[in-house]
Amino acid sequence: MSRAALVVIDVQESFRQRPIWAYGSNPDIVGQVDRLVDAARARGDLVVWVLHAEPGTGGVFDPANGHVRLIEGLSAAPGEPTLVKTSHNSFTTTNLQQVLTAAGVREITVCGIRTEQCVETTARVGSDLGYQVTFVTDATMTFPIPHRDLPATATATPEEILADPRTLSNEEIVTRTEYVLAGRFATIRTVAELTGVTPAGARG
Repeated sequence: MSRAALVVIDVQESFRQRPIWAYGSNPDIVGQVDRLVDAARARGDLVVWVLHAEPGTGGVFDPANGHVRLIEGLSAAPGEPTLVKTSHNSFTTTNLQQVLTAAGVREITVCGIRTEQCVETTARVGSDLGYQVTFVTDATMTFPIPHRDLPATATATPEEILADPRTLSNEEIVTRTEYVLAGRFATIRTVAELTGVTPAGARG
């Protein structure tokens, strides 16, 4: 039994189907998550994979369209559970808590897509459930958020979103998430701190 688990959230092909993918905050999301996974496996920690699905919507998160699967370059090892959620956090619509309890886990490390949405929400709920939570920001990814009043927000192009001065940038999103989580819901750590490996080209 392991007291710790790595929860990889929504690093799935669905996001790569959206035009905004090219403007994501972390082009090396797959490499960063893979480093965390390798380190977790080496320590004997549980690795849990979570995917987001919106059945019946006809969109990129509709399992019928084939994109609700781990992004190319990542794969679950035998015995590693893959859970499918329909809520923002990874607990409410899955048996994640049961899986963690059965494994004796009290500490979780979270990473994935999107920084301020499903990953942050999972960190908050996990903390409220009594888990010690580590949030690995540089193994998360997000995208610019349009202002709620942007005309046709649902269909706006990346260029329209980026041209609007009210758009929340990737940097602003990441900074805000770290501020609201640290000291309240999670400890903020980096991939290098958790693995001892600094990705090539990364700044110290």
